[in-house]
Amino acid sequence: MPSVRSIRAHAPDDPPITMLTAYDAQTAAIIDAAGVDAVLVGDSLGNTALGYESTLPVTLAESLSHTAAVARGVDDAVVIADMPFLSFGVDTAASIRNAGRFIKEAGADAVKLESGPHTVALTERLVSLGIPVQAHLGVTPQHLHTEGLTPAATTAEARELLLEQATAQADAGAFSLVLEYVPAAAAAAVTAAVDIPTIGIGSGPHCDGQVLVTDDVIGLTTDPAPFARPFGDVRGELQRAVTAYRDAVHTGSYPTEDDSPDSHG
Repeated sequence: MPSVRSIRAHAPDDPPITMLTAYDAQTAAIIDAAGVDAVLVGDSLGNTALGYESTLPVTLAESLSHTAAVARGVDDAVVIADMPFLSFGVDTAASIRNAGRFIKEAGADAVKLESGPHTVALTERLVSLGIPVQAHLGVTPQHLHTEGLTPAATTAEARELLLEQATAQADAGAFSLVLEYVPAAAAAAVTAAVDIPTIGIGSGPHCDGQVLVTDDVIGLTTDPAPFARPFGDVRGELQRAVTAYRDAVHTGSYPTEDDSPDSHG
């Protein structure tokens, strides 16, 4: 059974860590039953489930509610809650309270922070209080307006900065590190340099694990990330099922008398 400690102790020869997103109990249960190591309640919730144009509008209340639903659907996988924009980093005391709520109220096993120099001290403080932290470097969607969503760490200077920040997050006590949309060589260098496992998303094959948005994996989104690969066609199946239902109602083939209670007792 995976745990924060087992992920932290991941060795290079171990099978790669697997992580997928979920925002509801039913999806989380399917992912858990498949043996995926960790379920991330990402702030991608905003784009996928809530209809926002970005992750920025996601509120703390929304994240807590969806994290609690996922935690209720999971038996084995590690549940990691993505702390939404401005729920951390503004005030240390508020950041700690908000992170604690994900553990104490919503049932998460850890929180994820979009990281940088501004989060190092917070990571150290949270870990000291017993709140496991997954760091996140590379492309950070909460910095959409200042950094954009283009590939990160594409220059020598940026790669050096990425390595410095990754080392700082590991030294602060993060148990793992998500690397989003950085060149494979940069991800490989970070993976070799830090003593915590790296989990890539669009960052090549050299990380210790991989994460994707489940809606991309199952073929539900119409505009998947450029690095995502669909492994199914759930959108097509949903469309076929809904169309078949509509046609059955229109033609009278559903419902029949067999679809109602027996009036003869």
